[in-house]
Amino acid sequence: MSKPRGTDGSLLASLPWTLSALALALLPHLQFLPVWITGAFLACAAWRYLIEKQRRLLPSPWLRGLLALGCFLGVLGTYSSISGVGPGSALLAVMAALKLLETRKRRDQFVLLFIAIFLVMSSLLREQYLWSLPYLLAALLLIMTAWLRMSAMRAETAMQSFRTSSRLALYALPLAVAMWVFFPRISTPFWAVPIDTSAAISGLDDTMSPGDISSLSLSDAVAFRVNFKDQVPAARDQYWRGLVLHRFNGRTWSGNEPMLDGRARDEIAFSGEPIEYTITLEPTQQQWVFALELPYSWSLPRTNMGRQQQLWRVHPIDQRLSYEAVSYTDYRADLTLAAMFHDWYTGLPNESNPKTRALARQMHAAAGSNAEFIEAVLQKFHSEEYSYTLKPPALGRDPVDQFLFETRQGFCEHYASAFAVMMRAADIPARIVLGYQGGELNPVGSYLIVRQADAHAWTEVWLEGVGWRRVDPTAAVAPERIDAGMSASMFGGAAAAWGLYAPSEFLHRLSLSWDALNARWNEWVLGYGPENQDKFMQLLGMQKPDWQKMMLTLLGLVFGMIILISLLLAWRYRAPRPDRAAMLYRRFVKKCGMALQTGETPVAFAARARASAKLADNVIDSITTDYLVARYGRPDPGALLRLERQLRQLDQR
Repeated sequence: MSKPRGTDGSLLASLPWTLSALALALLPHLQFLPVWITGAFLACAAWRYLIEKQRRLLPSPWLRGLLALGCFLGVLGTYSSISGVGPGSALLAVMAALKLLETRKRRDQFVLLFIAIFLVMSSLLREQYLWSLPYLLAALLLIMTAWLRMSAMRAETAMQSFRTSSRLALYALPLAVAMWVFFPRISTPFWAVPIDTSAAISGLDDTMSPGDISSLSLSDAVAFRVNFKDQVPAARDQYWRGLVLHRFNGRTWSGNEPMLDGRARDEIAFSGEPIEYTITLEPTQQQWVFALELPYSWSLPRTNMGRQQQLWRVHPIDQRLSYEAVSYTDYRADLTLAAMFHDWYTGLPNESNPKTRALARQMHAAAGSNAEFIEAVLQKFHSEEYSYTLKPPALGRDPVDQFLFETRQGFCEHYASAFAVMMRAADIPARIVLGYQGGELNPVGSYLIVRQADAHAWTEVWLEGVGWRRVDPTAAVAPERIDAGMSASMFGGAAAAWGLYAPSEFLHRLSLSWDALNARWNEWVLGYGPENQDKFMQLLGMQKPDWQKMMLTLLGLVFGMIILISLLLAWRYRAPRPDRAAMLYRRFVKKCGMALQTGETPVAFAARARASAKLADNVIDSITTDYLVARYGRPDPGALLRLERQLRQLDQR
């Protein structure tokens, strides 16, 4: 026997609430879902509402089966997988859309609201933004209100259902706060959920090909934030070291895979004053860890220093990390260089960029030393018609030759590459460092914002008795880029000459305020880990907190909240106070020597009392009238006083 497919309109009142809850649950996923899934959900929602409103038949099972198969194949074809946050969210959205087409009873709507809850929670698997908390509260209240509307009586209004859901959420709030305080986020999750990999993450690449880039688009996305313990170093000293490139094939620079070298830090001689700071690094899906040049110590676990003084992590950075570090801007690295490494850093491909090699040999021969040759190359960039631009022309077969002798326009990668090739042509070891330079001090939060736009490339050369020395040829061409930083140069007029147009300063100040809020959210909410928990517990007076103390405290708080909520509920649903008029009337009934019958009204009892002749008829009628007025009539204090006076007179008799 086939199931009935018709609708009777009984869900018409609650269906809009269910559709609204599903729409709000789907909202954070819209930017990640294909357009066809969003369209399918809207079409199914409108279709189901028209079916209920016009009392039509639901789609047949074979049609729903074909739609389910088509949507499943569509998700598989779009993502090439059905596992992960992206495919999983898409399947949940498709499931909600198709479930609407077979919703006949209220229990089917309960299933839809369960799907809405899963959609809301799955949005947190990507990122927990600042707006995530108000969104969670709004989605929770709407889903609970939709739940209550399905079983609400006709006289109950939507506002009453909303108040009930808000009250239930408030009951759960103390327990949620206690669980958050006593069970902080751990640095490594118990399970790994693959995040969408179809979208590229802006950041530094592990190769550099200046000749292939004809236009550089700067991103204002945050790379990391830095809180300095003491004074912020000058912009010219803010070089955030990332990875090192030492291989050159005539066009592209590349480096080695990260390798552990236990002697790398031993080859560094630090001097001067240490700089202590804390970095909050955004996810990069890469292994490189950034630190102020040159790092001495760092708190990030499973992080090592490579042979070229770069920090790297064992696993790619797929979530926001916070770590403390100590750096020295005055240092000397690798005072001695083995012959094998000397060949590494001086190698050039045969017959590539011949003009540059000839020019380097000529200038080196004219210079008295390697140091003078370096200064001569920097002076060439500074005095001749070289310009810094973010939209340089594309370069051909020998990109360094064409850049130095023809176009003479480029950004940091062009100058770093050309400088390194000239050094190697003169048999001076050279390599390229990729990282970030500068940053913007946020006056709202007193921390440094380093954006993707601050990505930079500079050069290191090795000199006898000096070791590796940082040389930034960009500073010779565009000193404002180094002294002020990319962010500060945006409003100084230099950015327009580079081909970059800045937003208004008012909007920029607003963005800084918003970034300060995000930074605090990341630090105190998303970054609430064991260390912050210890600080918070000590602030509350718990010295040397351990798991036994916190567990006992948690249990005490839970029991205390249960008792408090129980008392509040008991007070709310306490029995009403005895009615004074009813108490007096019971005394009257007792004096009549009769018992009230089930369902008997005061008027009917008065008729029986008059027939018994126990009391005078006028007394019975007067007491009954005053009781009806005092108990059921408009508020009349005089009726209650008259009733009390008549009962006292009966007592006196």
